[in-house]
Amino acid sequence: MTHDGPLIVQSDRTVLLEVDHPLAAEARAAIAPFAELERAPEHVHTYRLTPLGLWNARAAGHDAEQVVDALLSFSKYPVPANLLVDIAETMGRYGILRIDQDPAHGLVLTSTDSAVLTQVRRSARTKGLIGAAIDEATVLVHPSERGHLKQVLLKLGWPAEDVAGYVDGEAHPIALVENGWAVRPYQREAARAFWEGGSGVVVLPCGAGKTIVGAAAMALAGATTLILVTNTVSARQWRDELIARTTLSADEIGEYSGARKQIRPVTIATYQVITTKRNGLHPHLELFGARDWGLVLYDEVHLLPAPVFRMTADLQARRRLGLTATLVREDGREEDVFSLIGPKRYDAPWRQIEAQGWIAPADCVEVRVDLSEDERMAYAMAEPDVRHRLASTAASKDAVIEALVRAHRGTPTLVIGQYVDQLEELAQRLDCPIISGNTPNHRREVIYQEFRDGTIDLLVVSKVANFSIDLPAAQVAIQVSGTFGSRQEEAQRLGRLLRPKQRLAGHGAGHDNTAHFYTVVARDTVDADFAQHRQRFLTEQGYAYRIIAASEVSAEADEG
Repeated sequence: MTHDGPLIVQSDRTVLLEVDHPLAAEARAAIAPFAELERAPEHVHTYRLTPLGLWNARAAGHDAEQVVDALLSFSKYPVPANLLVDIAETMGRYGILRIDQDPAHGLVLTSTDSAVLTQVRRSARTKGLIGAAIDEATVLVHPSERGHLKQVLLKLGWPAEDVAGYVDGEAHPIALVENGWAVRPYQREAARAFWEGGSGVVVLPCGAGKTIVGAAAMALAGATTLILVTNTVSARQWRDELIARTTLSADEIGEYSGARKQIRPVTIATYQVITTKRNGLHPHLELFGARDWGLVLYDEVHLLPAPVFRMTADLQARRRLGLTATLVREDGREEDVFSLIGPKRYDAPWRQIEAQGWIAPADCVEVRVDLSEDERMAYAMAEPDVRHRLASTAASKDAVIEALVRAHRGTPTLVIGQYVDQLEELAQRLDCPIISGNTPNHRREVIYQEFRDGTIDLLVVSKVANFSIDLPAAQVAIQVSGTFGSRQEEAQRLGRLLRPKQRLAGHGAGHDNTAHFYTVVARDTVDADFAQHRQRFLTEQGYAYRIIAASEVSAEADEG
């Protein structure tokens, strides 16, 4: 039986979505838990079914029957039977192997299929990770190799379900204090899903309150907690949130950064200091063993540096929670997140959270700018490795940036970019403050606070503001340059805008709650090519984006 649905499901594991179909949004939501978006041009989007995507869905509670039903329900044509069998078999692989705690033998690997266990035992990759066989379904696992074994098994195509449990760690009472606020239903559900799964990743939009999910998980653990964050500003925002929303006092929370080295029952450390090398070594990785941690929390887990992955492989007996807005990693190490932090335990689509009123709706616009003749010639003659910078920082963008700022005059606006010299010039032209990597932390905090309380409503920021910076007032972002085709960067930059403005600022019912996200792109350059890649993220989350010419912006600004 065929349906006039929006999907075309193909035997090569690709799924095509007809964007203009009336059921497109419903179909996108149905396949989002297990399908990865690959290409997102105007009319037909291409998704791919990957083993990792299917295993993440399986770990998050979706079974093969649900996946098959979603494809059959929305497919325009009959779904290839061999693909349906392949989906069932792939998802069925998750859990055939289990890492468990045997009361007599300690850590063991068990299997419901003796042939699979034999295959794993005979693999050269598992040598040194597993020990002697206890019986035909069980082999010993060296406790120190629990994480490494999971990495290897995933690469062999047999992801192990880790049910060996966790040490409680050093007890430390932590409770939420819901005074004038309440944990949102999805935040509570996300924390519970993590706790019941033991370890893993929670995927929530920027602005949806991932810090509260972390605090709720800490309350469930009731133990000493190590929190890893992207930078010092983020560390201090975590500290302030925990003091405001839990029973923790300032004396119970330590900061472990370039400026301070405090180890307390709750310790917040930056990735930068953890990965700092001295004489070829990482001395601060000792922090992982400094206390009997009951919980290790990774903020922005998609940015986790390689040295922290290596240490995390040795922390498999500790509960681990990763928080992120996107599981996409530009280095392709999503498999290591799955193996070492844990599978996806909870994922709330951005549009779903938006529909409930918890984050603002977004209007995403790409503004295409024509380069001048001199700029076009310079671009044509440039070496390939400098073309991106030339296109990104073209002076032809300046007028449209100024026009966008005029069009939203009086609305809290961020101008975001990659290249500091470009941003410094824009800050001068726009007569507003700038925050870059050169801005001291204390100065950053002053400027951020002035933006939050409305003293200033226009701010130029470099990529230092991409991650974990809480600017709920921001309602307009103008992206002037980016890191090549980074979808994770797009997630963070859009997320700066999605805090719901009415709830936070107390505006009346007539206030426009829409966030406006502009990307200014040089036409017919690699800048435009990379922008198309970044747009995949917007499409993944269900957002449409418009493409307009620079002349349209200038006309609107002049009319305004």
